[in-house]
Amino acid sequence: MKENAIGRPVDIVSIGFANKSLKEIAEIVDNEGKKGADLVVLPETWPGMEPETLDGVTITAMAHLAQKHKMYVLSPIFRKGNGIKRINSAVLLDRQGEVAGIYDKVFPYWSEFDLDPPTEVGMDAPVFETDFGRVGIAICFDSNFPEVWKALADKGAELVLYPSAYSAGTTLQAHALNHNYYIVSATGAIDCIVYDITGRKLLYESDKELNISRITLDLDRGIYHYNFNLEKLDQLLKDHADSIEREIFMDREQWFVLRAKQPGVSVRKLAYSYGLEELRDYRNRSRQEIDKMRGFKFYEKVVKATYL
Repeated sequence: MKENAIGRPVDIVSIGFANKSLKEIAEIVDNEGKKGADLVVLPETWPGMEPETLDGVTITAMAHLAQKHKMYVLSPIFRKGNGIKRINSAVLLDRQGEVAGIYDKVFPYWSEFDLDPPTEVGMDAPVFETDFGRVGIAICFDSNFPEVWKALADKGAELVLYPSAYSAGTTLQAHALNHNYYIVSATGAIDCIVYDITGRKLLYESDKELNISRITLDLDRGIYHYNFNLEKLDQLLKDHADSIEREIFMDREQWFVLRAKQPGVSVRKLAYSYGLEELRDYRNRSRQEIDKMRGFKFYEKVVKATYL
């Protein structure tokens, strides 16, 4: 937690480019680290087509910069698999330059199976704990498959990073809207798009050769449904008017967003202490309770079987 920070902010830098050398990108990442980035995100398989190991030149260089500037770096690579295949991976490095997690692309694009060696299919969509929150990752063609994004939500993702060869656009907006996490992209299309927990577009930037987007996101902001929460909200706001506020009221969706106004206050923890149920939890509980009324485990047998 940053000293005197309001909420749970994370300073994110998305770097979009195509066909740049390791030396060029290392210099850019180094400069962003000097400016105080918490997290730098790079595009899908940006070093090129040659498979590498985790102790290869790319991850070694990025790990050095992560440790040097005490920041996280997400560096996708084609990773050497255990057998004869390659893996389209995104490697998350922590502030000590250690591997904090690896996501293997669950839905490689068709041309990836024609490579030599071919690409292996990922089997899981994990969520990784960082010192600023719970981070999920999806890569490029994954944008077309809702089960990946549902799995990340079920595992508690607050922020999803999307390294990609293309922009995806409103496809990502749909996932942010349905699952109420932030999404930040870094692409070989040389752009960046950021969606809010409400599904609102917070930022879109692009360039012809190099795009560097910087944004600060507060992962402590909470989103709630009107149902069963409004009386508790009134009491919460009455008791803590100086330290929290209702930032957004979305009448058509019947949602609202709360955020902290003072350092040292977690609006989500405070709301929980008043019995407010977050929107994602409300949906999950409703699904489970209604499925019980069907007389069989519909969700587990029919729906969950399609998810990761």
